[in-house]
Amino acid sequence: MTTVKDVEARGMHHCETTALGVLLRHEGLDLSEPMLFGLGSGLSFLYWDSKGMAFPFLAGRVRPFDLTRNLAARLGLTLTVKETTSPRRAWENVTAPIDAGRPVGLQLDSYHLDYFRTKVHFGGHVVAMYGYDEHDAHLVDTEQQGGAVRTSLAGLARARAERGPMTARHRSFTLALPAHPPAWQDQIVPAIKHCADAFLAAPIANLGHRGIAKSGTKVPGWLSRAGEPQRDLPQAALLMDKGGTGGALFRALYRDFLGECARMVDDHRLRTAHTLYTEAAALWTDVSTLIAKAGESGDARHLDQAGTVLHDLARIEQDAMRALRRL
Repeated sequence: MTTVKDVEARGMHHCETTALGVLLRHEGLDLSEPMLFGLGSGLSFLYWDSKGMAFPFLAGRVRPFDLTRNLAARLGLTLTVKETTSPRRAWENVTAPIDAGRPVGLQLDSYHLDYFRTKVHFGGHVVAMYGYDEHDAHLVDTEQQGGAVRTSLAGLARARAERGPMTARHRSFTLALPAHPPAWQDQIVPAIKHCADAFLAAPIANLGHRGIAKSGTKVPGWLSRAGEPQRDLPQAALLMDKGGTGGALFRALYRDFLGECARMVDDHRLRTAHTLYTEAAALWTDVSTLIAKAGESGDARHLDQAGTVLHDLARIEQDAMRALRRL
């Protein structure tokens, strides 16, 4: 068996921040999960629906791997990304750094991972890999999925080779700190402002605070949109609050990030935004609860209430991001 030494297999709430934490701790940089998420300007919003989709999807963060790219650029990290259509080359891209003593991040489809409890296709899942033997790969996934886990090499190969929405071509990546890394504390305000600018200037109505408002209009019709409301609505609610989001569609993570920052940056606008995202996180949990109740009961009034709360959330998050943009 080949394993990387001194890997702390700490599973966190979200998959990409979990993998980033493993790779960066091995490099000697230990940041909290909210700080990783915030420095990566990870918060966003997308209402996603199309004719080919069985049910709409609410995304609360930037696209898969954008968080990693943002964080690497912000902290001056060397991000080495390998992609290929060749399964043989893909395996070599993973074993080479592990054999050299460095853990590797992988983007793959979670459906094929042996330990994964919810069997749905999601091509934007990210794990850290730190070892392998003739049968299994040794991974670090979220706390919810078990933290330090293993999956068969065959299952890993299928997960990496899968094609579909959000998948990558056997993507693997490593991170390295520069000889003289910049102080990450100095990157807090730029990361916050970048996130706020993107959120407020979203180019289409499905994104940012406009996307949340659009959700407020669309969600009341979800009973008729769903093929199987008793299945589809509770599953959507579960993904919002428990599906690796850290709670409240990533708003709890961003709330905690802002709270951590407010202890280092003395600015009333930051404190205001922290208060607003504390309120928003609680309201997003209310929305997911109402959506689940609507699916379980078939009562559309729960969705009407959820729509009203979503319109409130659009205003609250817009106000918070306006405050943060002025830092």
